[in-house]
Amino acid sequence: MQTLINAFSFFGHHLDLFRDKTIAHLAISFASIGVALAIAIPLGVWLGHLHRGSFFAINVSNIGRALPSLAVISIAIGIVGIGFANTMVALVILAAPVMLTNAYVAVDQVDTNAVQAARAMGMRPWQVLMRVELPLAVPLIFAGIRTATVYVVATATLATFAGGGGLGDIIVNEATYGSAGVVAGALAITVLAFAIDGLLAVVQRAVTPRPLRHLARRASAAATVREPLPPLPAPPQ
Repeated sequence: MQTLINAFSFFGHHLDLFRDKTIAHLAISFASIGVALAIAIPLGVWLGHLHRGSFFAINVSNIGRALPSLAVISIAIGIVGIGFANTMVALVILAAPVMLTNAYVAVDQVDTNAVQAARAMGMRPWQVLMRVELPLAVPLIFAGIRTATVYVVATATLATFAGGGGLGDIIVNEATYGSAGVVAGALAITVLAFAIDGLLAVVQRAVTPRPLRHLARRASAAATVREPLPPLPAPPQ
């Protein structure tokens, strides 16, 4: 308990340090998310629209999740050296598979009746994608972005091993900051990850079309498990 109290005290006495490290942490995180978005979302949407590449999307996701981020950083040191780019490569490899899989599944599983109705109205393929498939796929696509973002923010702590900076500098440097600094750094990353997840949850709700919100609410209500009623007493003999 005393260590936790000391951690809060350390945080209060080193606000400038945490501000600078948080800015560096967010910079590497959002740069990685931006690159992953540019690569994974268009590819996933395109494959989902064509209804092809499920094997590719699923296996890329599995491989990306199986690769240890620290191992990727270590390998990248020999290729791109130490610094910002090294960490960004590792975090992109972590984030892109999640986005790719969600984007593919979101577009691929759009209601076929809606797609066929759009085609019957004379819409061209790109119009079907932009006006029908993407609006219906937005919630699941954004869920992938939200999950990947939290992954990246939490994992960006490893950037310190490649000279990428961030809050990880405080956690691994117990000799300088002490155990109170280590705990304070870990708490800062935890709060930051939860805050970003909450913010993205609000954004996800905002970008979800209102009819889909109602459908999700009804599905959630229908899936609620109620306790079974007690059996009726047996009739008197």
